[in-house]
Amino acid sequence: MKQITVPKRQVLSVGVMTKVGLLAALAGVLMLFEFPLWFAPPFYQLDLSELPILIGTLALGPLAGVLIELVKILLNFAMNGTVTFGVGEAANFLIGCSFILPVGLIFKKYPTVKGLLSGLGIGIVSLCAVGALANYFLLLPVYSVAFGIPLDGLVAMGSAVNPAITDMTTFILWAVVPFNLLKGAIISVLGYILYQKVGRFLSR
Repeated sequence: MKQITVPKRQVLSVGVMTKVGLLAALAGVLMLFEFPLWFAPPFYQLDLSELPILIGTLALGPLAGVLIELVKILLNFAMNGTVTFGVGEAANFLIGCSFILPVGLIFKKYPTVKGLLSGLGIGIVSLCAVGALANYFLLLPVYSVAFGIPLDGLVAMGSAVNPAITDMTTFILWAVVPFNLLKGAIISVLGYILYQKVGRFLSR
């Protein structure tokens, strides 16, 4: 099995923290560029902010990945504020960590191509599961209160783009899960490609 060279690094050295800040800033910028998807209501939009976080996780370790995720959320909070009293931001942090932590922990233990691909696969499954639970029990109810739209209204917005969505359960099944599945797949493919090119440089 092909071994991927991952140089040893000090977890919280000045160099690592500098890279954490730069990657978080890049993630914060990417978070501003969102794209609608044909199968989800308009308030679900895809961004690539997890891409530099994934690369940073692979190059610097899972703890650094969590820090990048946290700084990204804080930067977005500072730039755009919040309409959910921080609940949405906290949930987004949790969902982001549900993806990068499995990838980072598995790749740290098995720094091979197989380990990386296994980590990405498990990370996508974790992202979909945690994203579904967070949306069902936390995000959608909070958005309903924040925007003054009843949950039935949010479901109706989903039904307008996908007739298979008729209630909260089908909303999660046909909008939230496919959204996170597609996002995880795109980030994984791009992250795998880019890590081969810049991972060694970041690990120095």
